[in-house]
Amino acid sequence: MFGGFFDFAAKTEQLEEIQSRVAESPDFWNDPVASAPILKEKKALESALTRAGNLKQAMEDLAAAVDLAQEGHEEYTAEAESLLNRIDAELRALEAQKLLGGELDRNDALVQINAGAGGTESCDWASMIFRMYLRFAERKGWTTEIFDMLNGEEAGIKNVSFQVTGEFAFGLLKAESGVHRLVRISPFDSNARRHTSFASVFVSAVIDDTINIQVLDSDLRVDTYRSSGSGGQHVNKTDSAVRLTHIPSGIVVACQTQRSQHQNRDQAMKLLKSRLYDRELETRRKAQEAIEGTKSDNSWGSQIRSYVLHPYKLVKDHRTDFETSGANDTLDGDLDGFIEAYLIKTVK
Repeated sequence: MFGGFFDFAAKTEQLEEIQSRVAESPDFWNDPVASAPILKEKKALESALTRAGNLKQAMEDLAAAVDLAQEGHEEYTAEAESLLNRIDAELRALEAQKLLGGELDRNDALVQINAGAGGTESCDWASMIFRMYLRFAERKGWTTEIFDMLNGEEAGIKNVSFQVTGEFAFGLLKAESGVHRLVRISPFDSNARRHTSFASVFVSAVIDDTINIQVLDSDLRVDTYRSSGSGGQHVNKTDSAVRLTHIPSGIVVACQTQRSQHQNRDQAMKLLKSRLYDRELETRRKAQEAIEGTKSDNSWGSQIRSYVLHPYKLVKDHRTDFETSGANDTLDGDLDGFIEAYLIKTVK
């Protein structure tokens, strides 16, 4: 059962080969460009071995718990059910991971959330989506870093840009790009009327040094301004925030989380390069679709998922028809089912 997912011996041998290569190369650390892909592979192998080891241990614990429960120790029945659910979730995650073979799927992800029209309602919805992705990252053991955030005038946020760092972060989160629709009784409406709100999510991969994206200084407009936001763990209030506008494409990125203008500019440039790379991939995709005679609208108006909280609870993905009545769980970061359904449908 387990061997179909993972070959311990092969992965261990690959890791040992990389470790030997690093140890036997005194100049390895002197060339970051050459060492980056090797270190990336090493980290991926270490993560896979740890994950597989944990899964194997869970299976052994499950077998022991089942034996004890069958012998009449009823207290182990609940433990066996818990272990079975955990193993099932992990195996499903591994199945989804097998579908991630894109060039950038292992990379970290850059996520941008923008509130749609609707003022406070949409700003509040944007903040709910933001929390949903933070909780999803937390469940995966990933880390997040906010680059830029603009609060709403009364509540919520108008927009936020942040990085999600973790193995296959982009490969999984790319399923979330598009417009998300919320239907609920508004907490801001004294007449308790039902409101519909929209927010867009844009996900791109963090581009490392192995991909060369050239940005000319003459194509950039650089603006500096005082940081704003909630402060504290989210935004450092300094006078060094940087906004970059790429004039040929019209792409605008900003960063205000670092303490120096130089650091903020470096982060903003990373954001810009990722956006430009994603734009080029999108151009190629549309050209290929034109050749094949297909059409796929990925613009602001393409609604990918609806979250209905009234008069019933239902979250439905319109691309895959995957749905769940567990709206609260979804908003608390339980997105695996939606992402797995998307990958199964789109990966050929």
